[in-house]
Amino acid sequence: MSIVRRSNVFDPFADLWADPFDTFRSIVPAISGSNSETAAFANARMDWKETPEAHVFKADLPGVKKEEVKVEVEDGNVLVVSGERTKEKEDKNDKWHRMERSSGKFVRRFRLPEDAKVEEVKAGLENGVLTVTVPKAEVKKPEVKAIEISG
Repeated sequence: MSIVRRSNVFDPFADLWADPFDTFRSIVPAISGSNSETAAFANARMDWKETPEAHVFKADLPGVKKEEVKVEVEDGNVLVVSGERTKEKEDKNDKWHRMERSSGKFVRRFRLPEDAKVEEVKAGLENGVLTVTVPKAEVKKPEVKAIEISG
């Protein structure tokens, strides 16, 4: 399906299908270009949920191979997810009408809580979704010792 913008001044719905971010892209050209690393960075969105057993991070990375993604732990407690989405090769005979998918490098960093077992981090990429699981250490409840009161 192709959405075509009409230039008829008498059509009240002419701008209905216009891109609402066109104005923004003209104001901030640095993040609107298809080659911009910033655009790719902004699109590397991640979810972080905590379960009783682990911290689970998920990122949608369609078209990215597992060899193009790195999952690391820096400074003992900083989870780093980085990678690169390569740009599709362009043929001189191709006529592009719209190029919205971002390409370039992306990096996300998360400071892990103290209960994270950073030596047991697991990551998997399935159907374009990266899942990073960081198990939690059992929190030991402080031992309570009753003190007898004399007197």
